[in-house]
Amino acid sequence: MTRTIRVGTRGSDLALAQTGLVIKSLQDANPGVAFERVIISTRGDRDQTSPLARVGYGVFVSELESALSNGEVDIAVHSLKDMPSTLGAGFEIAAVPYREDPRDALISRSGASLAELPQGARVGTGSARRKSLLLDRRRDLQVEQLRGNVPTRLSKLDAENGPDAIVLAAAGLKRLGLQDRITEYLACHDFVSAVGQGALAIEVRAGDEETATLVRPLQHDGTRGEVDAERAFLATIEGGCSAPVSAHAKLRDGQISINAFAGLEDGSRVLRGSRKGTAADGVSLAIDLANELLKAGAGDLLRVPTDGAK
Repeated sequence: MTRTIRVGTRGSDLALAQTGLVIKSLQDANPGVAFERVIISTRGDRDQTSPLARVGYGVFVSELESALSNGEVDIAVHSLKDMPSTLGAGFEIAAVPYREDPRDALISRSGASLAELPQGARVGTGSARRKSLLLDRRRDLQVEQLRGNVPTRLSKLDAENGPDAIVLAAAGLKRLGLQDRITEYLACHDFVSAVGQGALAIEVRAGDEETATLVRPLQHDGTRGEVDAERAFLATIEGGCSAPVSAHAKLRDGQISINAFAGLEDGSRVLRGSRKGTAADGVSLAIDLANELLKAGAGDLLRVPTDGAK
């Protein structure tokens, strides 16, 4: 009898596309096992208008983890950037597959780059991190709240009264075959991408070694090293996925480079730092970098409420 593994996912176009890629890889690695997709509704999907800081922490994760915990699903597929930096008891990230492009991407109505946008241009984003980085570079911009899945955000850009530009993750656009919409890629060393951006996390119940064994062939060690360092930074600095703080790590030839920032959402103050060293020291380097920014005042910046926060 063929064993069936239930794979939990959000119902957005991007989540379904990502989970489809994961299921295909799981089937290739485990030809004697059937994998069944199960769509789980999350708070973040149900409320696509409120700022993320108001909707709550882990808004795209908690319902999937509940389904995992109660046995409704055996595996949960997440965009890693949506996950809290510390897992709750009872869960394990069994694999992190190869990372897609981690950069943010600007999509403008006119084809203008970020530097070329007119004075006072309207730019849409639902991210406090992106807002802080946009205003750090261009104080004149009018950054507007923009929520919704990728097609919804693109439709708002294309509307008659839409913003002049929006910023989205390049990975999501590429996974949906929409990379032709990208006007400009924003380099991670300057426009620091979200922790885990472009990477997927395949989560299982802690102690479920049988399921974890099915998942582990999808692990990409280089990507795992990068995101483990990024998540260690975030856990140390105690910033959430909706805060204006992040770190991006890049592994190459046994070396790791980490760039990080923390700022006010209005971009009026931004702290930056970087570390380089051996790949094996990635987590400790990230922790050192977080402590450096905390000593420089990052904790005070992150205690300032973001727009829409209570």
